[in-house]
Amino acid sequence: MRRGRQLRHGGDSDQLGTVFTNIRTSLVGLLVTLAMLMLTIGGLRYLVAGGDPGEVQKAKVALKAAALGYGLAMLAPLFVNVLKRIVGGE
Repeated sequence: MRRGRQLRHGGDSDQLGTVFTNIRTSLVGLLVTLAMLMLTIGGLRYLVAGGDPGEVQKAKVALKAAALGYGLAMLAPLFVNVLKRIVGGE
């Protein structure tokens, strides 16, 4: 009787799936945090612009960056799933 490391069916695949799940969760969290920061900065800039066209434009750029960040956060699971299929994780 041989004792040693026995691989369960799909053992390595389960570990790879866990890694991709952790990457997806971390990526979404990071993107949402950055988007929230940009939304806050853009809102504050817009409030203190005082009608100055240059400052209003900077605020709009920050708000657009926040919208882009939220969009990327929503698409992050799709990107991770594509990467998972390329690597062969299922």
